[in-house]
Amino acid sequence: MPDPSTGPDPSTDPGAARAPFPLPAEDRRRSPYTGWTRAHWEAAADALLRATAPYASPRHALIALPGARPSSSGPRSDALEGFARTFLLAALRTAGSAGHAPAARLERYAEGLVVGTENPTTERALSRRRPDSWPRVEAVRQARVEAASIALGLRLTRPWLWDTLDDRARTRLVDWLLPALTPSPVDNNWWLFGLTVGGFLLDAGIETARARAAVDRALTRIEDWYVGDGWYSDGDNRAFDHYNAWALHFYPVLHAHLSADEELLAVHGHRLRAQLDSYTRLFDANGAPLAFGRSLTYRFAATAAPWLGALTGHTPLTPGATRRLASGTLRHFVDHGAVTEEGLLPLGWYGPYTPMLQTYSGPASPYWASKGFLGLLLPPGHPVWTDPEEPLPAETRNAATPLGPTGLLLHSTASDGLVRLHNHGSNSTGTGPDPYYARYAYSTRTGPTADGPEALPDNHFALLVDGRPTARGPATACGSGPGWAASAHTPRDADGTELPGIRILSTTAVHGRTELRAHLVTGAAPGTPVRQTGWATTPGGPTAQLHPVHGFAGPPREIPTGSSPFGPRTRTAVLEGTVTRAPHGALFLSLASLTGDPDPAPVHTQATATVTDHAVHLTWHGDGTTTVLPLAPGSEQPPGPGGGA
Repeated sequence: MPDPSTGPDPSTDPGAARAPFPLPAEDRRRSPYTGWTRAHWEAAADALLRATAPYASPRHALIALPGARPSSSGPRSDALEGFARTFLLAALRTAGSAGHAPAARLERYAEGLVVGTENPTTERALSRRRPDSWPRVEAVRQARVEAASIALGLRLTRPWLWDTLDDRARTRLVDWLLPALTPSPVDNNWWLFGLTVGGFLLDAGIETARARAAVDRALTRIEDWYVGDGWYSDGDNRAFDHYNAWALHFYPVLHAHLSADEELLAVHGHRLRAQLDSYTRLFDANGAPLAFGRSLTYRFAATAAPWLGALTGHTPLTPGATRRLASGTLRHFVDHGAVTEEGLLPLGWYGPYTPMLQTYSGPASPYWASKGFLGLLLPPGHPVWTDPEEPLPAETRNAATPLGPTGLLLHSTASDGLVRLHNHGSNSTGTGPDPYYARYAYSTRTGPTADGPEALPDNHFALLVDGRPTARGPATACGSGPGWAASAHTPRDADGTELPGIRILSTTAVHGRTELRAHLVTGAAPGTPVRQTGWATTPGGPTAQLHPVHGFAGPPREIPTGSSPFGPRTRTAVLEGTVTRAPHGALFLSLASLTGDPDPAPVHTQATATVTDHAVHLTWHGDGTTTVLPLAPGSEQPPGPGGGA
């Protein structure tokens, strides 16, 4: 656990770098964990805005940031994204300045709003002929996403911006925004972009019937995806990740708050609070959020929901713990090189890292991190800025807790502040296996190895078909309880084809830092090779261990496994075995560990597992508690813990 009297020390952290912009002096009395105050947030926001200004088009309607490659929507859409997402940051910075907003902060955005809609284009490419025109929402669907940021920015800055525009400029802006009120072309959190545009138009008293219909339509659609305990699936495919925080709660709750709609806020605020009870435990003591799911290049946008809880009063965290979480995350990324020497946010996690990107990610995509500055809407005298920082849940107690009905198992240890997540129910929004969803385990200090023809996936269990590992098919959650979660899937071969008749039923049980990984293979031919991999760690990172218990041959081998978001030289332990004839299927058990504690004891000293015909009996050393994993022959229900003592 870090020493709260000093906080993180970039000079002794091999992965850390100093902020590339001036920062105020630290306040270790008010902020004993991070040293950061509201002034640090303001300085960071101002620096990020200054750094993007040189990349604006002649009249400031587009911001074309440098990057390794454009998004699938093309460079003009990317440049609109640069305008819209930095405008949201400028709006939060302005609206939170108690009415004393420097005109210069919005001046260039005001001009851009006027000229960007003078002659919107259907073109995807930038051109000299129209150097400032925005792509039309109905022509380039990514423009609908950016319309939401623009509408929210206009709503937050209405006294300083919208109310000062002439009628012609307002009419053009409304005409550009209106197509975003139509049904979403993407059936996931995109419905909420129409809600956000509709919320602004309702606030401004414009096209209120169409705006209300868009808001109601979006709220109705996401209701189908609410699974309970504060969790939404991001669409029909049971995708649970950070989009719960920076989209599915963010837009409805903020809309209800800005509308002063107490009835709507009561429903969605209650859900936000329930979600934060789980979500706030997914942040490491060092400030890192969990490296799991897509769009991770948004980085400290992960703090948007905790700030929103403080803004609306729907949060389980105290004000001091809220600032501890948010400042810890922002500082973590700044200290670890997420802001370049030029003051820009590159596509990646810390520095640039292309293997984690999606096709929709463009050079300006990281600026959705602007949502993480939502706390600036809270006035300087609010307790969230004035109360002393308090420790995070990960620093105060161990956790081994299922996250509602998601199939995700939270696993954290207070001794090192490290957080792990075992995935037995969340699936990618895409059609194929995605390393940011398909692994069995994720953490705040390790990331998935980069997939490729010769890559070896970390935290994976596979059959080897013609020498090539199978991929994990969509996971079906099969139950969870204190300290365990289970799932089943049909594996796919290297070409993506399901292997008919084969099922892998998997359970993870955890206690302290120790994990038991159990896989029951049915339907595979005897003699089929299998492989289990452990955590992929980088030099200077946490210590990973993997130990065979049942079904595997010999000790693990440690091999180089390429890059992850945490570094270029990962190493991963590997166990190998063979499917044998057994009445209930072939069972494979291993013990694993990931810890930041120094000199950890071998993981096989932390637990003992005994296999009988009907169950696996576990004894966790240290406190002597026991867990029983029943083996259910011929059942689609995988083994799950049967009790403890």
